[in-house]
Amino acid sequence: MKNYMGLRGFLYSAIALFCLSGCSKAPSTSEVAAAPAVKSADEFIASVNKTYLDNYYEYNAAQWVYVTYLNDDSALLATKSNEKWMAMEKELLAEARHYKDAPMSAATKKAYINMTQGKTLLPPDTPEARAELARIGTHMEGVYGAGKYCKPEGANTSDEKNCRDLNQLSDVLAKSRDYNELVDAWTGWHSIARAYRNDYQRYVEIANSGARAYGFGDLGASWKSGYDMPTNEFENEVERLWQQVEPLYKALHCKVRADLAKQYGEDKVPLNKPIPAHLLGNMWSQQWDGIYDLVEPYPGVGDLDITAALVKQNKDAIAITKIAENFFTSLGLRALPDSFWKKSMLTKPRDREVVCHASAWTMDAKEDVRIKQCVEPTETEFETIHHELGHIYYDLAYNDKPMLFQNGANDGFHEAIGDTIVLSITPGYLNAIGLIENVEANEQSVINQQMKLALGKIAFLPFGKLMDQWRWKVFSGEIKPEDYNKAWWELRTQYQGITPPVERTEQDFDAGAKYHIAANVPYTRYFIAHILQFQFHKALCDAAGFKGPLHECSIYNSKEAGKKLQTMLAAGASKPWQDVLEEAIGTRQMDGSAIIDYFAPLMQWLEKENQGQACGW
Repeated sequence: MKNYMGLRGFLYSAIALFCLSGCSKAPSTSEVAAAPAVKSADEFIASVNKTYLDNYYEYNAAQWVYVTYLNDDSALLATKSNEKWMAMEKELLAEARHYKDAPMSAATKKAYINMTQGKTLLPPDTPEARAELARIGTHMEGVYGAGKYCKPEGANTSDEKNCRDLNQLSDVLAKSRDYNELVDAWTGWHSIARAYRNDYQRYVEIANSGARAYGFGDLGASWKSGYDMPTNEFENEVERLWQQVEPLYKALHCKVRADLAKQYGEDKVPLNKPIPAHLLGNMWSQQWDGIYDLVEPYPGVGDLDITAALVKQNKDAIAITKIAENFFTSLGLRALPDSFWKKSMLTKPRDREVVCHASAWTMDAKEDVRIKQCVEPTETEFETIHHELGHIYYDLAYNDKPMLFQNGANDGFHEAIGDTIVLSITPGYLNAIGLIENVEANEQSVINQQMKLALGKIAFLPFGKLMDQWRWKVFSGEIKPEDYNKAWWELRTQYQGITPPVERTEQDFDAGAKYHIAANVPYTRYFIAHILQFQFHKALCDAAGFKGPLHECSIYNSKEAGKKLQTMLAAGASKPWQDVLEEAIGTRQMDGSAIIDYFAPLMQWLEKENQGQACGW
């Protein structure tokens, strides 16, 4: 899924670490802890907000330059900025201990919780450890961002024409139907992460030491502490949500497996076993819409070929982004600042290496918002830019709040907003903006459209859950380094029902083939977002006065829906997420029932199609 930066980045993301100039001589934890508290809790939090704001742009500038100019010089700047931030954060968090039981206002208490709980990374005690952690973090993301699989042809093993990056290899998985070619592309990219497996092991060791220095059992415990509820309750909540939607996933898995067996043969896709991972159209088998042509229920019926329409109308990156902006302004939200168009990276430069992974940035916590994305005229990129602007409009909505409130109500909220907007990319919306001609809805076209969306949304759910299941166990020590790959595939088989296409060993590091491992970005947020987006969608459709099946609703042009959306966005992280959720949609609990309602036509169709099949694995 998509990454995002800004305060939510530097407080909650691994690559987000910066500092005041000259803070390398920060006092030790013991020195700070021994010092008397000379400020009230309210004064302390006010000073923290000011420190973050005063130094925010300096950090983001270093990180922005790195990911848009991947080279040794920019890596050095990014690494040094990370070191400086960890030194400062160590100082601030040590000082924060004085105020744990101090009297404070309700707003200060929430800010204090935001500052001290749910941290993606906590600084280790020594400058040497902080420097090593920053160096390893920068190195891992660099390996990932610049990764290429070079397949030798004949004796010329250095021929650059035989080298392909992630985008090119992903294109093979989405478009090729040659079994062996798919194996080659899959194994090629998964070989990249071997180069930083040992680095990752060391990264975990150092990161855990930082977490323990601040009272957490391990880094995973820190991650799970940021949800306004006890960590064991949060884990149970995630499992409860998965169980709500699991039957729909298993029904989809069963039908897709049967269709793949017809394509490749039951010898390659047995009907009672997990699906080979390279056949699902995506490098991580996390979304399956790349194989829609193989599983389309009613071929050609109600086809919404967004890619073809974008190409036919010569929509470039700017034009596609302006379409997405228009969606938000149609709701009554503001236009993007002029600086967005001047400073964003919307196309892949020809002259340098960059990280194309889409991300939204708030550079100064005010008006300087940007997107980094290699936008191409495809359906995926069209949806992605709508998603990323969801982050941007969230940033702009709460930019009048103190820094410690400039985040989503929980980290799933930020991801859910953009995806909520994507749910409104309906045939009606596409027709309204002149991208496609009106498509008459009938039972077959509805099933086709729902299948296509389910291949993205429903197929993602188990992957969204298991990513952090694996990391939580790595951080706690339950999964040992010598079992990294074994445990990874056990979880993927358990939840996703997939298996690697070739034999894997502990020389491999298949978890590291995913960006969020290299960048230490938590992933449960994406699982939560997939639950929340359907809840949000239903609430906004109700506000828009929509009457009819939920899957037909688009909130495009609804000022009432926009008003409700803006109110939720503007709250930021100033309240517990349960309060924000209740004010937005009238419930304090996340719930998967809206997903079941949305996909009701597809589920009924799948139940009929799967009759007589041995579903499961």
